[in-house]
Amino acid sequence: MLLAWIAPLEAWLSTFADGPQAHPMLPPLARAALLANDLAHPSMPPAQPMPFDDRPWPARASAAYRWGVCYVVEGSQLGGAVLYQRLKQQLAPHPLSYLQGERHGPGPRWRAFMLALREQVQGEHAIAEACRGARDAFDRILALRAPQDCRFSNG
Repeated sequence: MLLAWIAPLEAWLSTFADGPQAHPMLPPLARAALLANDLAHPSMPPAQPMPFDDRPWPARASAAYRWGVCYVVEGSQLGGAVLYQRLKQQLAPHPLSYLQGERHGPGPRWRAFMLALREQVQGEHAIAEACRGARDAFDRILALRAPQDCRFSNG
């Protein structure tokens, strides 16, 4: 599911040369490649085909909107680090490259991202655009999950 979400998103973001895609403190990461390598690892069972989200992202999205989208992507790495720590021994020999992320963990990149976000996204309109981008990123990954897979209980 993550690959179906991140691959088209990463391809779309690569078409821009400003905003978070051009910030010197945020070198590009090939997250889709990490996920594809993880899924191709010999320790993995054959993957079930997953349809990619083929809805186009906005071709002329503002930098603020993309900062919001990237907020969700960067934040997902924080959760990935927690999962990596909890699962690395149980899932060995699988490398869990995507969850492991960068050599020093996601903390330094997250701090750099948040500093850049605060610097670059200012003003009511830009903040609203960033929030819209974040919501769209969350909505897209949630849309990939089959409704029968979502189970909530009242207790």
